[in-house]
Amino acid sequence: MTTKTSFIGMLIGCLIAVSIVQTQAQEFSIGPKLGISQADISVNGNGFSTGDSKLGYHLGLFARLGGNSIFLQPEILYTNTGGEIQSSQNQTQVNYSVSFNRIDVPVLFGFKLARFFRIQAGPALSFLISSEVDTNNATVPMPDYNRATMGYQAGIGVDIANMILDFKYEGPLGKQASSIAGFATDQRQNQLILSLGIRLF
Repeated sequence: MTTKTSFIGMLIGCLIAVSIVQTQAQEFSIGPKLGISQADISVNGNGFSTGDSKLGYHLGLFARLGGNSIFLQPEILYTNTGGEIQSSQNQTQVNYSVSFNRIDVPVLFGFKLARFFRIQAGPALSFLISSEVDTNNATVPMPDYNRATMGYQAGIGVDIANMILDFKYEGPLGKQASSIAGFATDQRQNQLILSLGIRLF
């Protein structure tokens, strides 16, 4: 399945979710959100492998609309993330430390259980602002990362007073880059995300 096909399918799913939520809309909340993440870059091909994970952060805004059991939660977040890539080309060990600055737009569709516990999932669109690659071999060409990628997020959440706590996994639906150092690879970003939101109303 191509990224474009996945995007169209998720867009249709979101429209259906919005329609369902609107039919029983009883709640609207908005507020700031921030958190941390642990991320890595999965790599396949030509002697490359996934290195150490990277600690990142995100901050932005969220909204919540829905009823007592079903809700929609769109977010817009500035995200710093990345990971490490290792290579053993030509009997030489090369390490790449990659950092991304992105604008992430996840749209989560969820269900409330016992009025405070949530399960949620949905698409996440990412727009790359900048990328930085540090390596111990400055002679190799750097990856050309895609400016926009599609992924998904899924996880659980807890509502306590005006606070929302979310724990999510983010996975890719397409490549972030298709080569590094001139070698064809399949590079994809994964994240474990912990965040806190404050409902202003």
